Amino acid sequence: MRDDAPPLSYSDPVWKRPGRERVLSSDIEAGETVDVAVVGAGFQGLSTALHAARRGMSVRVLEALTVGEGASGLNGGQVIPGFKYDPEWLYSHFGEARGEALASFGASTADVVFDLIETHALDVEYRRAGWIQAAHTEAAMDSAAERNRQWQARGADVALLNAAEIALLTGAAGYLGGWLDRRAGVINPLAFAAELARLAVEAGARIAEEHRVTSLKRADDIWYVGTASGVVRARQVVIATNAYSHGLVTGLEQSLVALHSFQIATAPLSAAETAAILEHGQAVSDSRRILVYYRKTPDGRLILGGRGRMTVPDDPRDWKHLEYALKRIYPALSGIAIERRWFGRVAMTPDHLPHIHMPEKGLLIAAGCQGRGIGLMTALGQRFAEYLQSGDTAVLPFPVSPILPIPLHRFRRFGVAGLIAWYRMLDGMER
Repeated sequence: MRDDAPPLSYSDPVWKRPGRERVLSSDIEAGETVDVAVVGAGFQGLSTALHAARRGMSVRVLEALTVGEGASGLNGGQVIPGFKYDPEWLYSHFGEARGEALASFGASTADVVFDLIETHALDVEYRRAGWIQAAHTEAAMDSAAERNRQWQARGADVALLNAAEIALLTGAAGYLGGWLDRRAGVINPLAFAAELARLAVEAGARIAEEHRVTSLKRADDIWYVGTASGVVRARQVVIATNAYSHGLVTGLEQSLVALHSFQIATAPLSAAETAAILEHGQAVSDSRRILVYYRKTPDGRLILGGRGRMTVPDDPRDWKHLEYALKRIYPALSGIAIERRWFGRVAMTPDHLPHIHMPEKGLLIAAGCQGRGIGLMTALGQRFAEYLQSGDTAVLPFPVSPILPIPLHRFRRFGVAGLIAWYRMLDGMER
């Protein structure tokens, strides 16, 4: 494999369409006052802005860089419903009523994304062929069978796969079977973020790119959201920065574990490779402790991703672990060129659940995607808009919780880095 491919973001012509700047971004006006100020123009922030504007609220979105610049535009493009936990765990942990509400919400998240794309004919490459959770051990197969039982009991369009079936669907060797969730699919995430922004602007929201929020203060029931270009006054504020939360809200950054999700994209596959690999277009995540995930793009490339180093990468060799994984899964691709390498920062919570916070009146926060951010945060934006209008916390899928900084947070990344290395070694022993 080539070592000279630069560590660039995976560019997309939709994103670079002429005139995009004139459509989306507008500067802050002197004395600007809105019903809702949204900090962050990723899926959560843009979805909240879109649905709040459609409900008649005046909305200003403030983005430090550009729309989709964070993990929303730099992820693997897998739209997966549900959470890390299955329905029966949710019932036991949250109680029957709240657990059922959460299970129903989780089941709907992929629908929200694909309904938006299809209803509004968004200029987004997508395919809703399902997601495979591939099992490489007997224990993983037992977990897949249990997950399948619980979701089938709810009437979900899912299936348990045996070794022959998963080999046929993926074209990969070494899996004992897996679980197929046909509700899932894949999209171009950067294009989806751009189109969400366009819809939000058309609904009346205003977006200011390259307007980093530097201060957040409240006085007389009004929030003052400060940037280098001016101050926006807002009745309510939504912090939609997730893994890019840097000191704006006390304790928020310290309550999350920020990880880097690395991706690589191959050169276009040959006709024979295209026919043999993921012929029907499913996305795949495996069952390893440090999992990898992969899908094909409409232009015939294979995108593969997984956890990377904790510090910002600066050399193509920082993506080597993904190239090794690619060789393991598809030995026939061992000589293919890697044409793109990129990464995004994602936020994990200690309990592997999304958290909703309201540390002060009129301040709403959600963080922690756990690998399901596209569907989760897009659907959560709908609920946030409903809450912003009604003030009824019952519409929020998760209970509101206090911000709880992780003890010794500054040393957390060293422990996580060591754990990732240890898990990667154990995964290698299971080949």
